[in-house]
Amino acid sequence: MAETMKKHTVYILECEDGSYYTGYTTDVEKRLSVHRSGKGAKYTRSHKPIEVIHEETFPDRSSALKREYEIKQLTKQQKEILVKGGSMDVGSK
Repeated sequence: MAETMKKHTVYILECEDGSYYTGYTTDVEKRLSVHRSGKGAKYTRSHKPIEVIHEETFPDRSSALKREYEIKQLTKQQKEILVKGGSMDVGSK
């Protein structure tokens, strides 16, 4: 029951070096805080996150994790299109 109450979110962080990090969480602000503290993903320990630049919310964990995987397969250029409001998925590579 608790699973349906959570907000399942895929997010993209912009890092200080201009790179992007894509992740999944049920609490974006809390997760960003963890990344900024140096206790988040290995990638964000060496690529300091600046801000969340994109979020997508899903009804369940499974859908969110599938979308996270799809976004991670995109090139940086394709992620930039997505962040600017374009529709981008694996099928449109």
